[in-house]
Amino acid sequence: MKEKLARGVLWLSGAKVVVNVLGLVSTLVLARLLTPEDFGLVAIAMTLIALLQSVTEMSLSAALIHHQAPTDDHFNSAWTMNALRALLLASVLGIASPFVADFYKDPRLLPVLLLLSGSMALAGLNNPKQVVLTRRLEFWQEFAVLVTQKLAGFLVGVGMALAFRSYWALVAGTLATQIAGLIVSYCVVPFRPRPSLSKVRELWSFSAWVTLSYILNTINWKLDHLLIGTFISPKALGIYTVGDNLAGLPTRETIGPLEQALFPGLRQVTDDPERLRRTYARAQALITMIALPVGFGVGALARPLVELVLGPKWLEAVLIVQVLSCVFAVQTISSAVHPLAMAKGKTRMMFGRDVFGFCLRVPIILVGMWWAGMVGIVFGRMVSGTLGVFINATLVRRLIGLTIRQQLFNSWRSLLSVAVMWSALTATVHHWPVYGGALERAGWLAGLGLAGGATYLALHFALWVLAGKPAGAEQDFIELAGKAAGKLGKLIPIGREAT
Repeated sequence: MKEKLARGVLWLSGAKVVVNVLGLVSTLVLARLLTPEDFGLVAIAMTLIALLQSVTEMSLSAALIHHQAPTDDHFNSAWTMNALRALLLASVLGIASPFVADFYKDPRLLPVLLLLSGSMALAGLNNPKQVVLTRRLEFWQEFAVLVTQKLAGFLVGVGMALAFRSYWALVAGTLATQIAGLIVSYCVVPFRPRPSLSKVRELWSFSAWVTLSYILNTINWKLDHLLIGTFISPKALGIYTVGDNLAGLPTRETIGPLEQALFPGLRQVTDDPERLRRTYARAQALITMIALPVGFGVGALARPLVELVLGPKWLEAVLIVQVLSCVFAVQTISSAVHPLAMAKGKTRMMFGRDVFGFCLRVPIILVGMWWAGMVGIVFGRMVSGTLGVFINATLVRRLIGLTIRQQLFNSWRSLLSVAVMWSALTATVHHWPVYGGALERAGWLAGLGLAGGATYLALHFALWVLAGKPAGAEQDFIELAGKAAGKLGKLIPIGREAT
């Protein structure tokens, strides 16, 4: 299973690298061609769409992965349910569009929402049979879909921005992304769907609690966007949205492949409690080891990064990136609880966790906004995010018996190493700022990032050696890096022969 997981992680990591590069270039171009108001306008529409989608999210892909032996009837039922849901959502959004535009007193929202409702309808037609490969821990199809989607969105969005300098570039990029993903999903796994509802009850028995969790989580995580867009200003929402995305993107995309491959992997060992406990602990430690330097590195370099990538008009996003990038990194200490609970089929426990987290986070966010506006919301998220680590760790203890102390101790070398790295980077940025053109600043940032990463790894492995080289994240990191190097080594001769 480790071999399959490693191969899957490499495919997903390759996809994330391409997607991140395209995303970075897209953000750089769009942020300079468009205004914060443009981003804020589209962010209002996307927040409403996310809320609608979460209210009716059925998690049918997860149900198909969890099922012992899904048949064509299961896939047809999943496709039919998704298609009906998407058609309903598109209709609701289309009918509500005039009222939403009147509420925000912005007539531009009406055509934006109408076009994006078409994107919602297309989303329900995606091929559900892709999970056949996911169940086998084969993720090359994810590479194909993700890269094609991002490339299509990038080309259309940037092209529209260069031509028209309008928020329509963001809308067009979203539509292109959806259309490309739909087409490629049927290319990677041939499937001719037929309308059917014969297996609805069987699929819904697993996904009902997951759906309720999605509803709560989306309201939970989109509440701050709604509050800023409604009570502060669209410009503030644009700054907050871009800063939030920039803060979360590196950590999310770095560990995304590991967490995505973990659900089907853990599902294969749920019948062996000791092996499940060991597998989870090793995977969680590896995720934290990789995520912490990425998140805290972005936080330490936030100001020069925002100035270089987004430009001076986005400087208000610096604090958002500084705080939230570190919060996202800390949350990875117990982030693998989601694939663990899904693998064990404990979706009701996950819903209970989400209810508790919702009741904790909402008052903190509201108090933060009352206290200091957008800045208060950012620090409210820092508080609630840190508390969320302990909520997740408590759920892990209930699921597999690992105590909170064991979970935190599992990553002590990562926590100590990243504290030293963050302190060094922060001091360097403060005392030795760089000036000059974009090329000089980019080189300075890249050099600082590499130096910070090297410092982190050197200290991490030194502590591991001093501890007697116990089995853990360091060993798995070496194995994963070795497999990646081996795969690249096989590809290089092929590339030379082709040349």
